[in-house]
Amino acid sequence: MSEHKKEFTILITDDEKFNLDILGSILSPHYNILISKNGTRALELAKLNAPDLILLDVVMPDMTGFEVITKLKESNDTVNIPVIFITGLSDPADEEKGFFLGAVDYITKPFNKAIVKARVNTHIKIIDQMRTIERIGLIDPLTKIANRRGFETRMNAEWGRSIREQTPISFMLMDIDKFKNYNDTYGHQQGDVALKTFAETASHTLKRTNDFIARWGGEEFVILLSNTDIQGAEEVAENVRKAIESIDIPNEDGYITKVTVSIGLNSVVPTAETSTDDFIKNADKALYDAKEGGRNRVVLFQE
Repeated sequence: MSEHKKEFTILITDDEKFNLDILGSILSPHYNILISKNGTRALELAKLNAPDLILLDVVMPDMTGFEVITKLKESNDTVNIPVIFITGLSDPADEEKGFFLGAVDYITKPFNKAIVKARVNTHIKIIDQMRTIERIGLIDPLTKIANRRGFETRMNAEWGRSIREQTPISFMLMDIDKFKNYNDTYGHQQGDVALKTFAETASHTLKRTNDFIARWGGEEFVILLSNTDIQGAEEVAENVRKAIESIDIPNEDGYITKVTVSIGLNSVVPTAETSTDDFIKNADKALYDAKEGGRNRVVLFQE
C-alpha cells in the first residue's frame, strides 16, 4: 500500500498488550495508530483525535465493546466513525448484536495478517470514496446526501467487493407516496422541506457508517446495504418506513403535514454473471408492487 495512506488514523482498543502489538505491527506501516487498553480511554481518544476507523475488542474489563460503541453512536463527535469489532467470540448472536449496534465489520482472533489488512483496507477505501464524493460534487444540493452519480460510484465499489468476498448486498428503492399531490397542496417550497426531512430521517435510521443513502431523483431515494442479507435488509427497510410514517413536517402556516414511503427491496449474493442493472431493476419491480399493493409498505423482490 502506498505511503499516502498514512493520512488515515486508526484507533485500536484491546486490554491485551499481545493483541495490540500484533495489530500495531500489521497496520502501523500504512496508517497512523492510536492505542487504548480500555473502553474509557478509547472514548477519550476518539473524541480528542477523531480517528478514521476504530478497531474495538468486545470483551474488556471496564466496559464491553458493545457498551463502547453505544456511547460512540450517542455522541455527535464520534457517531460517524466506523467501528470494526475484534473478538474471539464465535456466537452468531454476538456478531448480529454488533452489527445492530452499528459495527461495520468483524475481525476474529487469532489474527490472520492478510485478513486484517484486507478488512481494514476495505473500510479505509470506503472512507476515501466518501470524501471524494463530497469533494467532487457528487452530493445532492437540496438534501445534502449523495446524488445518483455518487450512488453509482459507491455501488460499483460495493458490488465488486461482494463478488470477491461472496457476501450479500441489499438495495432499497424508495418513493415518497403521492408526492405530486403533496406539492400541489402545499407548494414546491414545502415540498423541498419534505424532501430534506425525509433524507435526514431516513439517514438517522441507518446504524452502520457504511450504510449508504442517496437521492435517486425527484422524490425517489435509495439505500445500499453492504454485507447485509435479506432478513437484515427487511428490518432496516421497515425501520425506515416506520420512521417516515411517524415524522411531523411543519409548514409555514404552523400546520403539521405527513408523508409515507413505499419501498422495493432486493438482496443477492452477486457473481461475475450477475449485473447491477438487473439488481436495481428487480428492486424497481418490487417498488411497483408496493405502490400497487396500497403504498406505505415494504415489498421484497422474488423471482
